[in-house]
Amino acid sequence: MHAINQATEFNLNAPEFYFSRELSWLEFNYRVLHEALDARTPLLERLKFLAIFSSNLDEFFMVRVAALKQQVEAKVRKLSADGRVATEQLDAISERLRPMVSLQHLHFEQEIRPALSQQNIHILEYVDLNQEQRLYLQRYFEEQLFPVLTPLAVDPGHPFPHISNLSLNLAVVVKDPETDEELFARVKVPKLLPRFVRLPDQDWGGGFVFVPLEQVIAHNLESLFPGMNIQEYHPFRITRNADLELEEDEADDLLVAIEQELRKRRFGGSVVRMEVQATMPLPVLQMLKEELSLADKDVYEVDGTLGLGDLMSFMSLPLPDLKDAPFTPAIPPRFRRLADPGTLADEGEDIFSLIRQSDLLLHHPYDSFSATVQRFITDAAHDPAVLAIKMTLYRTTGDSPIPQALIEAAENGKQVAVLVELKARFDEENNIHWARRLEKAGVHVVYGLVGLKTHTKVAMVVRREEDRIRRYVHIGTGNYNPKTARIYTDIGLLSCRDDLAADLTDLFNYLTGYSRQRSYRKLLVAPVNMRERMIALIRREIEHTKNGRAGRIVAKMNALVDPQIIATLYEASIAGVQIDLIIRGMCCLRPGLAGLSENIRVVSIVGRFLEHSRIFYFHNASKQEVYIGSADWMPRNLNRRVEAITPIEDPELIKDLEEILGIMLADHRHAWDLQPDGSYVQRRSPERSRELNCQKVLLDMANS
Repeated sequence: MHAINQATEFNLNAPEFYFSRELSWLEFNYRVLHEALDARTPLLERLKFLAIFSSNLDEFFMVRVAALKQQVEAKVRKLSADGRVATEQLDAISERLRPMVSLQHLHFEQEIRPALSQQNIHILEYVDLNQEQRLYLQRYFEEQLFPVLTPLAVDPGHPFPHISNLSLNLAVVVKDPETDEELFARVKVPKLLPRFVRLPDQDWGGGFVFVPLEQVIAHNLESLFPGMNIQEYHPFRITRNADLELEEDEADDLLVAIEQELRKRRFGGSVVRMEVQATMPLPVLQMLKEELSLADKDVYEVDGTLGLGDLMSFMSLPLPDLKDAPFTPAIPPRFRRLADPGTLADEGEDIFSLIRQSDLLLHHPYDSFSATVQRFITDAAHDPAVLAIKMTLYRTTGDSPIPQALIEAAENGKQVAVLVELKARFDEENNIHWARRLEKAGVHVVYGLVGLKTHTKVAMVVRREEDRIRRYVHIGTGNYNPKTARIYTDIGLLSCRDDLAADLTDLFNYLTGYSRQRSYRKLLVAPVNMRERMIALIRREIEHTKNGRAGRIVAKMNALVDPQIIATLYEASIAGVQIDLIIRGMCCLRPGLAGLSENIRVVSIVGRFLEHSRIFYFHNASKQEVYIGSADWMPRNLNRRVEAITPIEDPELIKDLEEILGIMLADHRHAWDLQPDGSYVQRRSPERSRELNCQKVLLDMANS
């Protein structure tokens, strides 16, 4: 009992035992940046990680920083987990982020660009071009750019124009030769054209030569301002608050309400950040700050090219030696016995007979999504024995075959019900498009529950077989999205177990009808019972430890933020439970504190694939319980989202998941260990040739 009583020595809610979620997220984005800094990463992949770092920051400012600034404006004194008010959080963000942004740009200019040139990929400044190249770009400007550009003057007769979110612009100063007056104008760099203009490469040995689009515009400004003397030009880029503000309980039609909010987003909320080149003179900078209502701390000055998120376009270059080695997702052995995708096996064997044999565990992208999950839906759409299909869609692509299969299923006379989550952030427009198409085809479309996002990833197929109705289910950790299924790691379960099927039936009734369902046979469902069950599973490990048995927890997820879960993990650590947490992104738990969290280790893996799967392992006195599902340990997942987590009960599948977790914990190529002070230290193998890259190991295993 003494170990448990130690918990009373600590105030488990004390701010010093928690990290700020915002600062923890910045540390995650630094790990993304580090993949670009790491010479072991192939060159074009380094460009990709620079781009991801930038696009991640855009969303961080649009949502998280915007929310903190709103708190400041509303004089809200809400404290973060580590005890800071919004102004203190904003100051801490700025202090940590500015060196990161400087490092990103410095590395791009001084390391990446020269390395690209060595590979005959040249990103040139306009001043480096020869006469022939300048003439080519002048023609390009006249034919492609000039017709779409609109210079906007700023003077008493022309108010300062609206600057759209994430737009790159030129602040231009011209002088009227007749009055000698200096005038200001803004020119927007169009998004519809390639950000980096490719030049004819005959003079560069068959390589690739690019010039930033804004420089092409800048060096042809005379055409936009005829008769004026161009004094100077300076690129700038802004970020606005882009989170939707919905009063769901007051909306008669959620779809229409979200469409209206999306229109507002296009115009944008208040400006939360401006990026400028460090060479911008103070008068121009001051004018922009005043017009956009910005303070000094909202401005990020950089040396070099703005908007490095656009570097992602270089991944399309046909240079496989500068990228990760290509891979083909493996078709799991039992699926290989099926005929070609889209047809049923001649021998009478089909995907449903495979599932009837035993539960199937899928691990994407190592296991093929198209040959398994996608086939599950598309075969069901055309199988005469299938009566109904029900599923949730959180994020999918504009050309996804899965919603198309649902449309075909409805056209084939099957009952099809789909919950389309319209509130999936930054995917709202795409989801509205699919919702309208599905409805038009006769699919029953629902948009979720008021006040809750439906984040769970579940599908059910109802099939008539001989003298009974059988239900087949898929429960996963990832979206039904064939594109992200190739770059996100996710786990899925295919099963026809009656208890899971009955639970999923109850869950769909909860989503589409009126239900106060409080109990489920197997599923852990948020916001119904998931929090209580997770805490109970942690506490059971504490009880095992108290009774002299080994206590062990391994949990893998995207983020750990929930204070109640963290406090319970602290209690478990104090009791002696050994805990390994594989947390890709934010982690507010402080590991390694003597007496409190010395039995907790936190590792983050950032590599080629985005670690997105959620796996929860509880040793349970050698009677292991393992769960997979859609939820992280965050308040939003446990309180404000519909989530589902399923137990994995087949002993062989439990062994598979234990092996996956073990391989990830052994990684010393992409693994970073969280320190008690909040910093992360990347593991290093003493021998490069023997470093264990968990994602490569899993790829090799899938294809063996």
